[in-house]
Amino acid sequence: MTEQLTRGALRPGDDVDDMMARLEALDPLLRAEAEGSEAGGRLTPRVVEALGASGVWAVGTPRELGGGEFTPRQQIAAVETLARADASTAWVVMAVEMITGATAAYLGESAWRSLTAPYDGEVRAAGQGTKPGRAVAVEGGYLLSGSWQFASGLHHATHVHTAALDEQAGEMLVFTLPKEQATLVDNWDVMGLRATGSIDYHLDELFVPAEYVYSGPTTEPLVGGGLYRLGVANLAGIGHTGWALGVARRLLDEMQAIATAKSGTPGAGVDTAEFHADYARAEASLRSARAWNMEVWADNEAMLDRGETLSTDQETLTRLALNTATWTAHEIGQTVYRWAGTAALREGPLNRVFRDLHGGTQHITSGAGVLHGCGRRLAGLAPDARWVFLSLVD
Repeated sequence: MTEQLTRGALRPGDDVDDMMARLEALDPLLRAEAEGSEAGGRLTPRVVEALGASGVWAVGTPRELGGGEFTPRQQIAAVETLARADASTAWVVMAVEMITGATAAYLGESAWRSLTAPYDGEVRAAGQGTKPGRAVAVEGGYLLSGSWQFASGLHHATHVHTAALDEQAGEMLVFTLPKEQATLVDNWDVMGLRATGSIDYHLDELFVPAEYVYSGPTTEPLVGGGLYRLGVANLAGIGHTGWALGVARRLLDEMQAIATAKSGTPGAGVDTAEFHADYARAEASLRSARAWNMEVWADNEAMLDRGETLSTDQETLTRLALNTATWTAHEIGQTVYRWAGTAALREGPLNRVFRDLHGGTQHITSGAGVLHGCGRRLAGLAPDARWVFLSLVD
């Protein structure tokens, strides 16, 4: 590592071009393994091995701790590339790389190294935090209890990262613990994103040392650069943006292949001006959503590079841009489903991508409550409000 690491500034990611080339090279494998991953309810061993060899699990981890510490736009591009190949693979990667990186940054170097030592440094964290459990402060740490859902990628993680409320202090906290200490419930039986293995897990008065706990709303990393001043909610939004853009692009790819195969056959709808116009509008919508998200994140990156945190207006636009990417992908899905005809009904790549899309649009980061908060702020009706996780609070 030749350049000096600056704590306050946003750091350009290490090895970005090589990483992107490795991820693009994974495309054929991820497509070939997608059906097997879906059938097994988790990524296949071949996919997990390939992802590990690529180094992508660490793109969100601080450079001091061996990670790539990619900038937001670099992370968006990485997840987008994977999502174009397979939506579930990208979903697992975006969850695990973000959670692992945030854990390292907010726990700090000493805690991180003691956490990773038994695992030869190969630590991956996954879990859930939108519906917190309960934490009780005791000497040296906390007793942690609760039941959580939607732990995407937990099958492929070494540690659980989970949120709980310390009711006595009135503080939301995030806990990290070895996965084997949790009771996993293999109950992921869903329509879409089946291969993410987003299972439930339970904890019952488990002691977690204080060194493996950080404040949920924090924007002050103990290690790493300006990236981690975004806080957990904004860090999560980065990956979801890349996922929506990549899935939308895959849908248009599939439609293009179907159109090429059907064109010139009797009664082909793809040879009508109506289809041509719909496809053009879908292409324009995706490119517009992508350009705006990159514009928003370029502005955010400039702010972080100056050693500052995002303003409420910047956070509002960031959440609105993600919402736009997500629901633009949904609209493209509707267009593709309409024109693909019975090809979308039958088992196959398009059917799977369509179902995965509808799984992803249900995530809370693009939910109605976030959109309502964005509108209230932009309309001038919440001048003194601020974002706390995904809620605009007056």
